[in-house]
Amino acid sequence: MKRIARPSPNHDERGGVAVDMLVLHYTGMADAEAALARLTDPAAKVSAHYTIGEDGTVYAHVPETRRAWHAGISYWAGASDINARSIGIELVNPGHEFGYRPFAEEQIAALIPLCHSILVRHPIPSPRVLGHSDVAPARKEDPGELFPWARLAKAGIGLWPQRLSGGPGPEALARFGYDPAAPEEKVITAFQRHFRQSRCDGVWDSECAGLLAGLLAAMPVG
Repeated sequence: MKRIARPSPNHDERGGVAVDMLVLHYTGMADAEAALARLTDPAAKVSAHYTIGEDGTVYAHVPETRRAWHAGISYWAGASDINARSIGIELVNPGHEFGYRPFAEEQIAALIPLCHSILVRHPIPSPRVLGHSDVAPARKEDPGELFPWARLAKAGIGLWPQRLSGGPGPEALARFGYDPAAPEEKVITAFQRHFRQSRCDGVWDSECAGLLAGLLAAMPVG
């Protein structure tokens, strides 16, 4: 895994909050250099801890002890300052605006060991390995329905549900952590982009209900 320091000035103190989330993004820009330039531009006021290029190069921007500015206005399980409690990783991909495409094999091959190393350093529960769209469903679509969440879960990174019979309605998405104040269709779509990628239409159905039931059953107690 090739690693290059590409420091960003865009970070601040975590305020004593422990890291308990990992949030994955795509860059959503025309190319890698444009994304790296923005993430390290003080005028942009955005950053991440790491970016992974399509060739698998890992760019280190912000020390993990510091709060990077990657999640923006966001929410998960009662917390609204997601930046303070998370590590943010960007993956170079044009995104839905510039020609969304599958993530490169080299990227995922670099992402998995990077995530493993982060999980060694920080006690992040599996249900709190999330996408930007999970924590900001009204605003964001990344890393999107082409991101290989199931592969990461198989590698021990994040949670992948076993579909159960029956299941709750979409109001139970808040029990998993989604923002109960966000538009329901947007929240359902975010859930589908992560856990039911074959159809992301914002419509709740029995498959979604069974997957959510599986997620809730797999969540740690207490």
